[in-house]
Amino acid sequence: MRTLAAAAIFCASLPAFSMASEDDFLRSIEGQWTGGGEVLRKLGGEKVKVTCDMKSDANASSLSMDGSCRALVVISRSFKANVTASGASYSGNYTGISGKPSKLIGARAGDTIDLDVTWANEIYGDRKARMTIQKVGANGLRIRTIDQDPSSGKTIVTTDLDLRRG
Repeated sequence: MRTLAAAAIFCASLPAFSMASEDDFLRSIEGQWTGGGEVLRKLGGEKVKVTCDMKSDANASSLSMDGSCRALVVISRSFKANVTASGASYSGNYTGISGKPSKLIGARAGDTIDLDVTWANEIYGDRKARMTIQKVGANGLRIRTIDQDPSSGKTIVTTDLDLRRG
């Protein structure tokens, strides 16, 4: 009977433990971020180097990111993402160059939130992609967008940003 009671108490505490874990993870991404990386402008084209600034806010169950990236000194594009956590599952939206919100849905495993993206418009030949938001050490963040070339079927990284807490 004691074993059954102990098991019941342990199982009842799991959702709270899971939420606290997400809370800690989300809050670890909060802050001012700077850095850069590369963005593919079109399939078959060259990647463009960018520099970026981003601010992120978090609470126990949500994360918002608001940033901009610049290329060639004069071109600037803003982006926003809002995701809500329910346990280790995440959902929300991303607004990039199109200005229209795209749907995000996925989960966190370890230090990475892995999201399926449904673009608001067709991009790179379809409306599907993946986005990863990875915590790298105490002060690093890597954001990637991964798509598939419709003609070759090969996976391509279309956005690869490495940011540091500023």
